[in-house]
Amino acid sequence: MLGLWRQASAISKRLFINIVTGQQMLKFLDSLALITLCAAIFGLSSQSSLPIPLVFDFQDKLHHFIAYFVMGILAWRCFRHFVPPSLLVVTSIAFCSIHGISDEWHQSFVPGRSSDVLDWVADTIGATVSMLLLPQLKRVLKITSI
Repeated sequence: MLGLWRQASAISKRLFINIVTGQQMLKFLDSLALITLCAAIFGLSSQSSLPIPLVFDFQDKLHHFIAYFVMGILAWRCFRHFVPPSLLVVTSIAFCSIHGISDEWHQSFVPGRSSDVLDWVADTIGATVSMLLLPQLKRVLKITSI
């Protein structure tokens, strides 16, 4: 009986280590995804012009909206490991909005670029809409860990 108990104990220890390692890996990957998008936005903001042809007016606002919509979801995924659930949505939107402000400030120093308050507004709206749609997105995709 004692040998069986030791075996069960060893198996449960290995299982616990795998769960903890899996959670740590998820935390790392969620953080890496957010950092990668932030770095990509910084890289794009550092260029004096972007190779995207303008098809319609305010197209850049749509690009900002989409980028920060995605950033909102990635921020939520990242911060769920670090902040209480009651602050998760506010923290995610605040992070994206502050990143948007810093991005516009950064662009003001790049030759050929300028900062625009409406870009920051599009950033913040994109992040906010992602937080508003996140519950529906999770329900439609039938997933719990988005």
